[in-house]
Amino acid sequence: MNFLRRVFPIAGLVMIAASLSGCNILIPDVAADSPARFVQETSPVFYQPPGVDPRRVRPIPDQPVPQTRELYKTQFHQTYGLPVTNPVHAAMYGELRDEDFTLPSIPVSRVQPQFLRQEVDYQTTERPGTVVVDTKARFLYFVEAGGKAMRYGVGLGRDGYAWSGRGVVQWKQKWPRWTPPAEMVSRQPDVRAFSAENGGMNPGLQNPLGARAMYIFKDGQDTLYRIHGTPDWQSIGKATSSGCVRMLNQDVVDLYDRLPAKAEIVVM
Repeated sequence: MNFLRRVFPIAGLVMIAASLSGCNILIPDVAADSPARFVQETSPVFYQPPGVDPRRVRPIPDQPVPQTRELYKTQFHQTYGLPVTNPVHAAMYGELRDEDFTLPSIPVSRVQPQFLRQEVDYQTTERPGTVVVDTKARFLYFVEAGGKAMRYGVGLGRDGYAWSGRGVVQWKQKWPRWTPPAEMVSRQPDVRAFSAENGGMNPGLQNPLGARAMYIFKDGQDTLYRIHGTPDWQSIGKATSSGCVRMLNQDVVDLYDRLPAKAEIVVM
Protein backbone atom coordinates (compact mmCIF):
# COMPACT_ATOMS: atom_id res chain seq x y z
CA MET A 1 0.00 0.00 0.00
CA ASN A 2 2.79 2.35 0.84
CA PHE A 3 4.47 1.34 -2.40
CA LEU A 4 1.42 2.44 -4.46
CA ARG A 5 1.24 5.77 -2.65
CA ARG A 6 4.80 6.45 -3.74
CA VAL A 7 4.45 5.23 -7.34
CA PHE A 8 1.22 7.04 -8.37
CA PRO A 9 2.52 10.65 -7.79
CA ILE A 10 5.66 9.92 -9.77
CA ALA A 11 3.65 8.40 -12.63
CA GLY A 12 1.38 11.46 -12.68
CA LEU A 13 4.30 13.82 -13.05
CA VAL A 14 5.69 11.73 -15.90
CA MET A 15 2.36 11.86 -17.76
CA ILE A 16 1.99 15.66 -17.33
CA ALA A 17 5.52 16.25 -18.58
CA ALA A 18 4.83 14.06 -21.61
CA SER A 19 1.62 15.97 -22.47
CA LEU A 20 3.36 19.34 -22.30
CA SER A 21 6.37 18.31 -24.26
CA GLY A 22 4.65 19.44 -27.49
CA CYS A 23 4.47 23.04 -26.22
CA ASN A 24 8.23 23.29 -25.93
CA ILE A 25 7.83 25.25 -22.72
CA LEU A 26 10.92 23.68 -21.41
CA ILE A 27 12.99 24.59 -24.52
CA PRO A 28 13.86 28.31 -24.92
CA ASP A 29 13.27 29.94 -28.32
CA VAL A 30 16.74 31.31 -28.86
CA ALA A 31 15.83 32.50 -32.41
CA ALA A 32 13.55 35.20 -30.94
CA ASP A 33 16.64 37.25 -30.13
CA SER A 34 17.89 37.13 -33.71
CA PRO A 35 18.09 40.64 -35.32
CA ALA A 36 17.44 39.14 -38.75
CA ARG A 37 14.23 37.53 -37.54
CA PHE A 38 13.12 40.77 -35.86
CA VAL A 39 13.56 42.73 -39.11
CA GLN A 40 11.70 40.08 -41.08
CA GLU A 41 8.73 40.08 -38.70
CA THR A 42 8.43 43.85 -38.30
CA SER A 43 9.32 45.15 -41.76
CA PRO A 44 6.42 47.11 -43.42
CA VAL A 45 4.54 45.61 -46.34
CA PHE A 46 4.10 47.91 -49.36
CA TYR A 47 1.49 47.54 -52.04
CA GLN A 48 3.17 46.80 -55.35
CA PRO A 49 0.78 46.55 -58.30
CA PRO A 50 1.74 43.88 -60.82
CA GLY A 51 3.84 45.19 -63.68
CA VAL A 52 4.94 48.33 -61.83
CA ASP A 53 8.59 48.83 -61.06
CA PRO A 54 8.77 50.87 -57.83
CA ARG A 55 12.24 52.04 -58.82
CA ARG A 56 10.77 53.88 -61.84
CA VAL A 57 7.85 55.54 -60.02
CA ARG A 58 8.47 59.27 -59.72
CA PRO A 59 7.93 60.55 -56.19
CA ILE A 60 5.37 63.29 -55.53
CA PRO A 61 7.18 66.58 -54.88
CA ASP A 62 6.86 68.04 -51.41
CA GLN A 63 4.16 70.68 -51.19
CA PRO A 64 5.03 74.00 -49.50
CA VAL A 65 3.62 74.43 -46.03
CA PRO A 66 1.23 77.44 -45.91
CA GLN A 67 2.41 80.14 -43.55
CA THR A 68 -1.03 81.64 -43.01
CA ARG A 69 -4.47 80.06 -42.95
CA GLU A 70 -6.96 82.31 -44.71
CA LEU A 71 -9.08 79.72 -46.44
CA TYR A 72 -12.17 81.49 -45.11
CA LYS A 73 -11.32 85.09 -44.38
CA THR A 74 -14.08 86.43 -42.15
CA GLN A 75 -14.37 88.64 -39.12
CA PHE A 76 -13.89 85.54 -36.98
CA HIS A 77 -10.65 84.41 -38.72
CA GLN A 78 -12.03 80.95 -39.17
CA THR A 79 -10.18 78.10 -40.83
CA TYR A 80 -11.14 75.10 -42.88
CA GLY A 81 -13.70 72.85 -41.26
CA LEU A 82 -15.38 75.55 -39.14
CA PRO A 83 -18.59 77.44 -39.97
CA VAL A 84 -18.06 80.64 -41.95
CA THR A 85 -21.00 82.48 -40.37
CA ASN A 86 -21.64 83.30 -36.76
CA PRO A 87 -24.51 81.13 -35.48
CA VAL A 88 -25.54 83.99 -33.18
CA HIS A 89 -26.16 86.19 -36.23
CA ALA A 90 -28.09 83.39 -37.88
CA ALA A 91 -30.37 83.31 -34.83
CA MET A 92 -30.77 87.10 -34.62
CA TYR A 93 -31.66 87.45 -38.28
CA GLY A 94 -33.67 84.29 -38.76
CA GLU A 95 -37.33 84.12 -39.67
CA LEU A 96 -39.40 86.09 -37.15
CA ARG A 97 -43.11 85.87 -36.52
CA ASP A 98 -44.30 89.35 -35.55
CA GLU A 99 -48.00 89.94 -34.92
CA ASP A 100 -49.83 89.13 -38.20
CA PHE A 101 -46.67 89.00 -40.32
CA THR A 102 -43.66 86.74 -40.68
CA LEU A 103 -40.39 88.50 -41.39
CA PRO A 104 -38.22 86.40 -43.71
CA SER A 105 -34.72 85.51 -42.65
CA ILE A 106 -31.89 87.75 -43.82
CA PRO A 107 -28.89 86.20 -45.63
CA VAL A 108 -26.35 87.52 -43.14
CA SER A 109 -23.45 86.07 -45.13
CA ARG A 110 -24.22 88.69 -47.80
CA VAL A 111 -24.32 91.62 -45.37
CA GLN A 112 -21.03 93.29 -44.46
CA PRO A 113 -20.20 92.08 -40.93
CA GLN A 114 -19.72 95.56 -39.47
CA PHE A 115 -23.36 96.38 -40.24
CA LEU A 116 -24.75 93.51 -38.19
CA ARG A 117 -26.09 94.18 -34.69
CA GLN A 118 -23.46 94.05 -31.97
CA GLU A 119 -22.66 95.58 -28.60
CA VAL A 120 -19.55 97.75 -28.70
CA ASP A 121 -17.50 100.04 -26.50
CA TYR A 122 -18.77 103.58 -27.02
CA GLN A 123 -17.56 106.60 -25.09
CA THR A 124 -19.97 109.52 -25.32
CA THR A 125 -21.42 112.32 -23.22
CA GLU A 126 -24.95 111.38 -24.33
CA ARG A 127 -27.21 109.83 -21.72
CA PRO A 128 -28.14 106.14 -21.85
CA GLY A 129 -31.27 105.71 -23.95
CA THR A 130 -30.14 108.25 -26.55
CA VAL A 131 -29.91 107.35 -30.23
CA VAL A 132 -26.86 108.57 -32.11
CA VAL A 133 -26.68 108.22 -35.90
CA ASP A 134 -23.22 108.43 -37.44
CA THR A 135 -24.02 109.26 -41.06
CA LYS A 136 -20.42 108.92 -42.26
CA ALA A 137 -19.86 105.44 -40.85
CA ARG A 138 -23.51 104.39 -41.48
CA PHE A 139 -24.01 103.28 -37.88
CA LEU A 140 -26.82 103.84 -35.39
CA TYR A 141 -25.87 103.62 -31.72
CA PHE A 142 -28.28 103.05 -28.88
CA VAL A 143 -26.34 104.40 -25.89
CA GLU A 144 -26.15 102.09 -22.88
CA ALA A 145 -24.70 102.52 -19.42
CA GLY A 146 -21.08 101.73 -18.62
CA GLY A 147 -19.52 103.05 -21.83
CA LYS A 148 -21.36 100.57 -24.05
CA ALA A 149 -23.76 100.89 -26.95
CA MET A 150 -25.76 98.60 -29.18
CA ARG A 151 -24.64 99.31 -32.73
CA TYR A 152 -26.70 98.74 -35.86
CA GLY A 153 -25.92 99.21 -39.52
CA VAL A 154 -28.18 101.67 -41.33
CA GLY A 155 -28.96 103.00 -44.76
CA LEU A 156 -29.30 106.76 -45.19
CA GLY A 157 -30.65 109.38 -47.52
CA ARG A 158 -28.87 110.60 -50.60
CA ASP A 159 -26.95 113.88 -50.49
CA GLY A 160 -29.43 116.73 -50.54
CA TYR A 161 -32.14 114.68 -48.85
CA ALA A 162 -30.48 114.02 -45.51
CA TRP A 163 -31.30 115.60 -42.16
CA SER A 164 -28.96 116.22 -39.24
CA GLY A 165 -29.31 117.75 -35.81
CA ARG A 166 -30.79 116.95 -32.43
CA GLY A 167 -34.38 115.90 -32.01
CA VAL A 168 -36.79 113.64 -30.16
CA VAL A 169 -38.44 110.37 -31.16
CA GLN A 170 -41.90 111.80 -30.56
CA TRP A 171 -43.71 108.53 -31.11
CA LYS A 172 -43.18 105.09 -32.56
CA GLN A 173 -45.43 102.59 -34.25
CA LYS A 174 -45.54 98.90 -35.09
CA TRP A 175 -46.22 97.98 -38.70
CA PRO A 176 -46.89 101.56 -39.76
CA ARG A 177 -48.84 102.80 -42.75
CA TRP A 178 -46.64 104.57 -45.29
CA THR A 179 -47.80 107.98 -46.48
CA PRO A 180 -45.20 109.69 -48.68
CA PRO A 181 -44.99 113.47 -48.13
CA ALA A 182 -46.18 115.86 -50.82
CA GLU A 183 -42.59 116.72 -51.79
CA MET A 184 -41.88 113.07 -52.60
CA VAL A 185 -45.10 112.72 -54.53
CA SER A 186 -44.16 115.71 -56.66
CA ARG A 187 -40.72 114.21 -57.35
CA GLN A 188 -41.94 110.65 -57.83
CA PRO A 189 -45.43 110.59 -59.39
CA ASP A 190 -45.45 106.78 -59.25
CA VAL A 191 -46.06 106.93 -55.48
CA ARG A 192 -49.15 109.15 -55.86
CA ALA A 193 -51.36 106.10 -55.30
CA PHE A 194 -50.10 106.05 -51.71
CA SER A 195 -50.43 109.78 -51.01
CA ALA A 196 -52.30 111.11 -47.98
CA GLU A 197 -55.46 111.77 -49.98
CA ASN A 198 -55.39 108.15 -51.16
CA GLY A 199 -54.94 106.74 -47.68
CA GLY A 200 -51.30 105.66 -47.89
CA MET A 201 -49.93 102.13 -48.20
CA ASN A 202 -51.19 99.38 -45.94
CA PRO A 203 -48.74 97.76 -43.50
CA GLY A 204 -46.99 94.68 -44.78
CA LEU A 205 -43.77 93.04 -45.84
CA GLN A 206 -43.44 95.29 -48.91
CA ASN A 207 -44.22 98.51 -47.07
CA PRO A 208 -41.17 100.84 -47.31
CA LEU A 209 -41.37 101.58 -43.55
CA GLY A 210 -40.99 97.92 -42.71
CA ALA A 211 -41.93 96.44 -39.34
CA ARG A 212 -41.44 99.56 -37.19
CA ALA A 213 -41.23 103.32 -37.54
CA MET A 214 -39.94 105.98 -35.12
CA TYR A 215 -40.90 109.54 -35.96
CA ILE A 216 -38.33 112.31 -35.42
CA PHE A 217 -39.53 115.69 -34.20
CA LYS A 218 -37.57 118.86 -33.52
CA ASP A 219 -38.90 121.76 -31.45
CA GLY A 220 -42.33 120.13 -31.53
CA GLN A 221 -42.44 119.93 -35.33
CA ASP A 222 -42.36 116.79 -37.46
CA THR A 223 -39.12 116.70 -39.42
CA LEU A 224 -40.69 114.16 -41.83
CA TYR A 225 -37.66 111.93 -41.19
CA ARG A 226 -38.04 108.49 -39.69
CA ILE A 227 -36.07 105.61 -38.30
CA HIS A 228 -37.74 102.60 -39.87
CA GLY A 229 -37.27 99.07 -41.09
CA THR A 230 -36.90 98.08 -44.69
CA PRO A 231 -37.48 94.91 -46.71
CA ASP A 232 -34.50 95.93 -48.86
CA TRP A 233 -31.69 94.50 -46.74
CA GLN A 234 -29.18 95.20 -49.52
CA SER A 235 -29.58 98.95 -48.97
CA ILE A 236 -27.98 98.82 -45.50
CA GLY A 237 -24.68 100.70 -45.51
CA LYS A 238 -25.69 102.74 -48.54
CA ALA A 239 -27.22 106.15 -49.23
CA THR A 240 -30.17 105.63 -51.56
CA SER A 241 -33.35 106.82 -49.83
CA SER A 242 -35.08 110.17 -49.48
CA GLY A 243 -33.54 110.94 -46.13
CA CYS A 244 -34.85 108.45 -43.61
CA VAL A 245 -32.70 106.14 -41.49
CA ARG A 246 -33.33 102.58 -42.66
CA MET A 247 -32.59 99.45 -40.64
CA LEU A 248 -32.86 95.72 -41.15
CA ASN A 249 -36.35 94.70 -40.05
CA GLN A 250 -35.03 92.41 -37.31
CA ASP A 251 -32.84 95.27 -36.06
CA VAL A 252 -35.59 97.87 -36.03
CA VAL A 253 -37.77 95.49 -33.98
CA ASP A 254 -34.90 95.14 -31.50
CA LEU A 255 -34.35 98.92 -31.31
CA TYR A 256 -38.08 99.57 -30.93
CA ASP A 257 -38.19 97.36 -27.84
CA ARG A 258 -35.17 99.12 -26.28
CA LEU A 259 -36.15 102.70 -27.05
CA PRO A 260 -37.80 104.63 -24.19
CA ALA A 261 -40.60 107.11 -24.74
CA LYS A 262 -39.53 110.52 -26.07
CA ALA A 263 -35.94 109.35 -26.50
CA GLU A 264 -33.42 111.92 -27.69
CA ILE A 265 -31.77 111.42 -31.06
CA VAL A 266 -28.63 112.99 -32.52
CA VAL A 267 -27.94 112.73 -36.24
CA MET A 268 -24.47 113.90 -37.15
